Amino acid sequence: MNKHIMELVELSKTDKDIDSYQPQIDGADRKVLRATKRLEDANNELTTLNKLILVNEDQIFSYDEQLKLLKEQLINNSKKTKVINTEKEMKALAIEEDIAKEKMTTANEEIDRLQLINSRKTEELEVVKEDVDNLTKELVKVNDDVSKIKKDIDSSKVVLFNKREKTIREIDQKILSFYEKIRIWAGNTAVVPVRKQACYGCYMKINEKTYSDVIKGDEITTCPHCGRILHIEREDIEEA
Repeated sequence: MNKHIMELVELSKTDKDIDSYQPQIDGADRKVLRATKRLEDANNELTTLNKLILVNEDQIFSYDEQLKLLKEQLINNSKKTKVINTEKEMKALAIEEDIAKEKMTTANEEIDRLQLINSRKTEELEVVKEDVDNLTKELVKVNDDVSKIKKDIDSSKVVLFNKREKTIREIDQKILSFYEKIRIWAGNTAVVPVRKQACYGCYMKINEKTYSDVIKGDEITTCPHCGRILHIEREDIEEA
């Protein structure tokens, strides 16, 4: 096989090895995103519960203030009964007392209702707080694991990048430029094998002349259908 073809095959393999780490990196990043999202959701739930409890506490305070005023009103009405002279005034005062008592009943019922809600929400709050603590620890662990994975990948990629640099220093620059142009659109299938007389980039059958040129390996041959650089492996040469 032509030296340049062997160099391109080697360079293509190195590029594939370098890019093969990307799915691992993407997968690791997704783990971090998922853990982060779960923690954010838990914190949002925590915030929502705290806000709801505060709103209910404000309402309870408002009803308490209303009860104080109503009690004062009843006390004042009780004093007024001593100085009332007419039946009409007595009836008006009685109506005021009934309305005040009804409002007090409603206020007390609302206070009980809101306190019950807050009691339940406080229990939920404790559960969510525990979830936040656990999810925070989980995120720390995921970040540590991902950092280790990426560190190992970076170490492996350094070796591959050094290998690539050595290859591209030795390869003919015109051939390298040709390879890189194909790689722009073909990615890691810029250099592909021929098997059973078919290009393993586009899987189209190549003609006899092109197949013969690939087997000889004297020059760089491209697929007449897709333009990828073709090569044939030793066991396929023996079969051909």
